[in-house]
Amino acid sequence: MDLEEAKEFKERCTQCAAVSWGLTDEGKYYCTSCHNVTERSKEVINTGAIPNTKIKTINRGLKRKKKLEKGWDWYVCEGFQHILCQQAEALKALGVGPELKNEVLHNFWKRYLQKSKQAYCKNPVYTSRRKAAVLEDNPSHSDWDSEPEVLSDVSCPSFVESGTESQPDGRTQKPVPISKASHSEMASVCSGSLDGVEYSLRKEKGIVKMTVPRTLAFCYLSLLWQRETVTLSDLLRFVEEGHIPYINAFQHFPEEMKLYGRDKGIFAIESWPTYEDIYKTMIEIAKFLDLPRFPDITEDCYLHPNLLCMKYLMEVNLPDEMNDLTCQVVKMTGIGDVDFLTFDPIAKMAKTVKYDAQAAAVIVVVLKLLFLLDDSAEWYVWKSEKPLYHSSIDRAVVYKRREMVVDLQKQFSTLVASTPTVERKRPSSFQFNWAEGGAARPCFHGHSLQAVLKKKGPSLAPANSLYWLSTQKFCRSYCKHVTTYEESNFSLSYQFIINLFSFLLRIKTSSLHEEVSLIEKRLFKTKYSETKKKSSRSKKRRKY
Repeated sequence: MDLEEAKEFKERCTQCAAVSWGLTDEGKYYCTSCHNVTERSKEVINTGAIPNTKIKTINRGLKRKKKLEKGWDWYVCEGFQHILCQQAEALKALGVGPELKNEVLHNFWKRYLQKSKQAYCKNPVYTSRRKAAVLEDNPSHSDWDSEPEVLSDVSCPSFVESGTESQPDGRTQKPVPISKASHSEMASVCSGSLDGVEYSLRKEKGIVKMTVPRTLAFCYLSLLWQRETVTLSDLLRFVEEGHIPYINAFQHFPEEMKLYGRDKGIFAIESWPTYEDIYKTMIEIAKFLDLPRFPDITEDCYLHPNLLCMKYLMEVNLPDEMNDLTCQVVKMTGIGDVDFLTFDPIAKMAKTVKYDAQAAAVIVVVLKLLFLLDDSAEWYVWKSEKPLYHSSIDRAVVYKRREMVVDLQKQFSTLVASTPTVERKRPSSFQFNWAEGGAARPCFHGHSLQAVLKKKGPSLAPANSLYWLSTQKFCRSYCKHVTTYEESNFSLSYQFIINLFSFLLRIKTSSLHEEVSLIEKRLFKTKYSETKKKSSRSKKRRKY
């Protein structure tokens, strides 16, 4: 738009009666007071017969270049909208359905803009300036009919279909185009965005401020609503591998959206997101948006523990027969029930399941049932052929230790000795590739567990009858954590398994240990009730 070129247009605005016009990129006149866009456009004069046309064209090009250098007037929420749009496109390229972007994420974002008072409310935070150009919605796409409709995202036209905004006073207003002019007096000298300083200082009780990590929480909420085949650990891995924009996502902003000053503190990220932070943020946002109960997680859903356990058994190269045992543990503990697995943000105790961590915890429990993992019992089937020892007393100990070291070296060399790739790794649900019949990477998927199982009625049960609990006593309900995990208190075998799955899922070892303890608490209710009774009896004796 060019205010100088629009001075010749002297008609009054039909909405506010002002005579102050500018030109859009399409050449149409718009009112600088109320942003009303007219159907009138500036007449283009045929300059073919004018000898000075070339010089005027060059001057106009220089003028527009200066305006491009100064940038657009834009708001922080528009920056986050660009990031969400990029991330949604990246997920779509990874195979996620287009509904995630066009319907689910769209509705979550418009609810956030309303709840945070940035749009679709009587007194939005942007009252003295132009409205932020946000999403536009088609009423047929809305999952919640009571919600107001939204404006158009100019930079991502395919985000939703065109439509109009439902205003509180009943009038229909046209979408406001993004002003591609130089910064006016409204623009802050301390940031590229109009509200960078104001946004960074805004601290309103009950409002969840948008951050770059929270864009991933929005993406995961959308994935969970769609019940896509992407877990939270998968999402974080795709981010680290560069398949989903996160670090320096602002570099993909349009060139006209200049970013400096306070904007850097808002959009510049210098560390990878953590599993625990995104998990907590996801629940926080879902409660803030008052989202309804999510679609049910049933047995045929990818996030069900039975399917995820099979996936992780293949991932860590364990026998397929273990899946029967994991399914039994899931059934006995009740963690496969629909009500347990389905996320309900408006419930009294709003929490969701860490689906990937829970599945890994079930596998750890099954390994403990089979091998105990106490650095001792897992050698009950040991048969030494050529023991190396200094004395008859040390014979078994030396041989066991040596073989354990060799075995661990093989495992770690298999995990880390992958051939370096020149180009970026293609996205995959699996991180490791175990070749069938390969000597370098032996595959144990088809191996039998007959040596560690015994027949118990019509089914098979672990031959090992012992079990040790990962947590003897749980913290009280008002404590922030459920259990504590110190590696020195646990066997090396258990540490190895916990560290392996923590590496795969990009989750803290303490968090995975907590999941194991919660599974055991459900599986061994009688053991925990006995220890509780013993502790209460000892307290009574102390009183007397």
